[in-house]
Formats: sequence, C-alpha cells, structure tokens
Amino acid sequence: MTVIDPETQAGWAPETDEDEDDMPLSTRLSIADTLTLGNAICGFMAVYFTTTGVLIPHLTGTEDGGMARHSAAMAVILMLLASVFDLFDGLVARKLRASAMGAELDNLSDLISFGLAPAYFVVTWGMVALQEAHQRVSLVAAVVVLLAVVLRLARFSCVTLRDGIFQGMPSPFGALTVVAIVLLELPFLPTLLAIIGVAWLMVSRVEYPKPRGRLAVAMLSWIVLSMGMLAAWALDAPGGQLLLQTGCSLQVVLGAMIPLFATARRVNTFRDNRRESRAESRAAQLP
Repeated sequence: MTVIDPETQAGWAPETDEDEDDMPLSTRLSIADTLTLGNAICGFMAVYFTTTGVLIPHLTGTEDGGMARHSAAMAVILMLLASVFDLFDGLVARKLRASAMGAELDNLSDLISFGLAPAYFVVTWGMVALQEAHQRVSLVAAVVVLLAVVLRLARFSCVTLRDGIFQGMPSPFGALTVVAIVLLELPFLPTLLAIIGVAWLMVSRVEYPKPRGRLAVAMLSWIVLSMGMLAAWALDAPGGQLLLQTGCSLQVVLGAMIPLFATARRVNTFRDNRRESRAESRAAQLP
C-alpha cells in the first residue's frame, strides 16, 4: 500500500483554478445547433407516426382509414417541419455563431429526417398499399433512397463548390418529393421509377440554388401551404383530397423542372463561353 505524506500530499496534483475549465467550445451547443436537433426530433417522430398510425394497424388488422390518413399526414407534416428547422439553422448559423459540431449535427439530423423517414415511408407504402409480390421491390426502392441521401451528405462534407449552389437535389427537397410521389397513389411501376429518379437526382451533378433571400421566403411559404393542404386532407375537409393531389403534383413538377432549367442554363453558359472564345481567337488572328 502506498503511504502519502499528509503534509506534502505527494502523488496528488495541486488543485488550481485551471483544473476547473469550462466546457470546451467544441462541445457547446449554439442556437443553430438547437434548431438542428429539432430537425432530428421531427424526423424520428415522423417514423413514430408512420409506425403507430399506419403500419401497426395494418399488420394487426385494426386499421381505420381516417386514423391512417391522419397519421400519414402527421408524418409528412413533421418532415416538412424538419425542413423548416433545416432552413433556419443555416440562416441562424450565418447570422450568429456556429459551433464546431454544427456541420456534423446537421448531417446526422438530415440523415434521420430526409433519409430514414422517407425511406421508411416508402417501405410502409409497399407493405400497406401493394401486393405481396411488390413489397420486396418497394424495399429496394427505399434502400436506394436511403443510400442516395447517405452518399449525398457524405459528398457535401468533402466537396467544395462555389457559393450559392448545391450539387445534386438537396436532401430535404428530395425527401419531400419522394413522399409526394407516394401520396399521389400512381400505379406501381411509375411510382417506383419516379422514386428511383429522385434518388438519382440527389447524387447527380445537377446544380440547385441554395435557398437564400427571396428563394428562402418562397420555400418557406410553400412548406406552410403544403402543411395546410395535408391538414385539410387529414381532417377530411371538402376538397381535401383534391388539395393533396394538387400539392403533391406541384412538388413532383418542381422536382422535374428544376433539373431541366439547371441543365438548360449550363448548356447556354457553355455555348456563350464557346462563342466568346471563338470571337477572341478571331480577333487575335486579325492583323
């Protein structure tokens, strides 16, 4: 046994104020981080409502059309709310202070809300609405969506792009487009192809503008309007089904049109650059 002199306290480090350091800056949560955690909570709750209100009643044979509709709408509303948190945490981080954990928290939260939640929604759609032969195919589609979000978030962390653009469809927009495709209740094959198409757009090199300024306001307005449409559908309000179909159709159309406009802009930019280079070469050849 080691004996310590009580007067010298040998073997013990002296107590100083330096040992009572505050929490490291890298582990302190900022306001933006709190919004990011709200994003993650919304994604988890979307999975919860999809499970308890849609999947379990179907498996136990106690499903009620109204309850399933209410729970499905609540799950999608939570994904929309997660996209609101995702929009504002970036804005707050730019205006105020962003912690060292901000980027990691953002990716992890996005994986839950815009990777796991929509993929799980697709799996549930396959189990509830489709024939048994199609369930495995819907599972493959869900895995494709999840992997697309994982790859997109990983690439976002290690690729530097010019300011103001995303490469590939942003995961919140992609997740909401996937859910809109499911809610449209199209035939199986078109739904499957559309879901895989959205997954491809998320990992593509198509450029999307970042939601800033007027675009952020327009995006927020569209999210609020979508929540209203889902609430009307869940409450079985007059015209609620039509509102849902209209909102989902507009979401899918936007998802298809933005890549077309982005591609057309890149082609026009390429043509303009070629014309300028030809004009410069001709000017250089003149005496």
